[in-house]
Amino acid sequence: MISELSQYITLRAGTVIATGTPFGSGKDMSPPVYLRSGDTVVGIIEGIGELRNMVGK
Repeated sequence: MISELSQYITLRAGTVIATGTPFGSGKDMSPPVYLRSGDTVVGIIEGIGELRNMVGK
């Protein structure tokens, strides 16, 4: 995806590529599970680091 996008636009440090929600998460679960205030979302890239974001009100 990054390779394809970079052929048409300039990607700079901090560029966010929104790809949507993976199948089987959130509303697709049984019963549905949603993020709530105080939950933490963690994105990890091995060898680079992690990004943590807390869900606000």
